[in-house]
Amino acid sequence: MGFVLYESAEHRCIAYNDLVRGDDGVQANQFLIKHGERSALIDPGGALLYTPLVLALGRDVRPHRIDLILCSHQDPDVIGSVDKWLLYTQAKVVCSRLWGRFVPHLVPHYMENAGPDRYLLVADEGARIALGDVDVLALPAHFMHSVGNLSFFDETSRILFSGDICSGLVASGMPYGFVEDFDSYRPCMEGFHRRYMAGNRIVRLWVDMVRELDPAMIVPQHGMPFRGDAQRALLDWLYRLDCGVDLMGPEHFRAHALRPALPVVR
Repeated sequence: MGFVLYESAEHRCIAYNDLVRGDDGVQANQFLIKHGERSALIDPGGALLYTPLVLALGRDVRPHRIDLILCSHQDPDVIGSVDKWLLYTQAKVVCSRLWGRFVPHLVPHYMENAGPDRYLLVADEGARIALGDVDVLALPAHFMHSVGNLSFFDETSRILFSGDICSGLVASGMPYGFVEDFDSYRPCMEGFHRRYMAGNRIVRLWVDMVRELDPAMIVPQHGMPFRGDAQRALLDWLYRLDCGVDLMGPEHFRAHALRPALPVVR
């Protein structure tokens, strides 16, 4: 069942957080924005999640009537099922223009009605995306896990869907709810952010933009959402974070020290 993040007479935002089965994949959240008869799906995931997500969505919207597929970046856990959404809906896929030539590699060549007219490609500075008579902002989040990364800000609910930024690596099946104590939650975020964010300079630019927007909540693709004091603590921590290239040195580039690759052990 979806977790309702926001609800008014015409507008709803819903999170689906528990669709990954056990150790089959990394825990991931999917999000629905519904405004009147219009709807947008954010980061719908890969083939692993397509059927469970369609079943979950059926309680809140007719999945084949979805208008937009909003994609923060190109990873399989974000957009690996794009071929199915193109096949079974008339939705347009919204993604960075950097990935506009790559996402079609996930789509079989024999599929009809899957050409360039099915894509809305966002320039580096971002864009306003119409959902009926309201807008969702596609915001630049480049080099924060992906060179062509986007966050999505729903102007009606004032929710920032931050993609991998602000994500926490939590266990599958963990009850979904707002972070209450940021210091206790932070350990599940630290390793991921230090490795996957490019560097402190770009993080500060993003945090400055987010503070100017003043969202009601920040909702990432992995882990739990933030609001209030926890959200303020989150942004303060990100602003000071050394990550990515800040942490790289010669010791990380030593060809003579390579070891044999090991198989994955579960």
